[in-house]
Amino acid sequence: MTEANYCLPSDKVPLYEPEVLAPAQRDLLMEEISDLLSQRKAALIAHYYVDSDVQDLAMATGGCVSDSLEMARFGKEHDAATLVVAGVRFMGETAKILSPEKRVIMPTLKAECSLDLGCPPDEFEAFCKANPDRTVVVYANTSVQVKALSDWVVTSSVALPIVEHLKAKGEKVLWAPDKHLGNYIQVQTGADMLLWNGACVVHEEFKSKALFDMKALYPEAGVLVHPESPAAVIELADGVGSTSQIIKYSKELPHDTFIVATDRGIFHRLRQESPDKRFLECPTAGDGADCRSCAHCPWMAMNELSKLAECLRSDDNMSTNEIRVDPEIGERAMLPLNRMLAFKAG
Repeated sequence: MTEANYCLPSDKVPLYEPEVLAPAQRDLLMEEISDLLSQRKAALIAHYYVDSDVQDLAMATGGCVSDSLEMARFGKEHDAATLVVAGVRFMGETAKILSPEKRVIMPTLKAECSLDLGCPPDEFEAFCKANPDRTVVVYANTSVQVKALSDWVVTSSVALPIVEHLKAKGEKVLWAPDKHLGNYIQVQTGADMLLWNGACVVHEEFKSKALFDMKALYPEAGVLVHPESPAAVIELADGVGSTSQIIKYSKELPHDTFIVATDRGIFHRLRQESPDKRFLECPTAGDGADCRSCAHCPWMAMNELSKLAECLRSDDNMSTNEIRVDPEIGERAMLPLNRMLAFKAG
């Protein structure tokens, strides 16, 4: 593991208060956005963590709501000339890498990711050069420049089988950027992995002691955990997996109540899929807690209806909110991304 600490300090995480709309204003915006998407021949692709209204709008207009792997696939396979990505910047970049001929815009280009920001390309390149005997595997939550330095790009839903595949071939892995996900995969596979020292500002806040205390209050509850969470939290889980896997567990496991350790944005889909079940937030409070996100990514919260409408209202606005990727770097990044998609498809 690197000695430097690439976990973002509190002063680098924005304090963001989402807009509050009156019902009539919300309905007008959703109708306008639906019309604009049709006029622009655009598809709306949203992550499970963004505002519930944006998720509903994506589904109602023929787009998709999913985790980052399915977002990448959907954008590549959809025939829309314009993709509107409601998520964080690396998701927009991934869509552009896989569909360079398409226009990709976002409600705001200020929507970043702490894992991406915590893995500077120049420093990561030096890390790779210092360990040339290792296969470079990077999480999708990274910049296009970091992806271009990798051999494999993975999402949390396919990281485990891909590392198992590499271990079976006798390869040693250089992993970036999330140390908790890397550690989880290392424990599960026994692979030789060198880990970059990064963490997600949302998932790192979950506290095992507070979760243990909450389990005492709800002894019948199942615990669903994203593997970006600390190991002590993962140890208490009944199901560990990506956002799509968490949704799957919530339907398949016998519990009527779940404590969920991932961004609270997923609760909208969980309640849609299992309306008779109860979902509780995993605690971010406790000894040593320093709540920077309180179980909701501040950058995901920036994907608001008003910003979505504004970015579609004029050609100038679309241009201002367009994701641009250097073609040469994009081509290099496409190789490890396609390798992941081919592995999943195979």
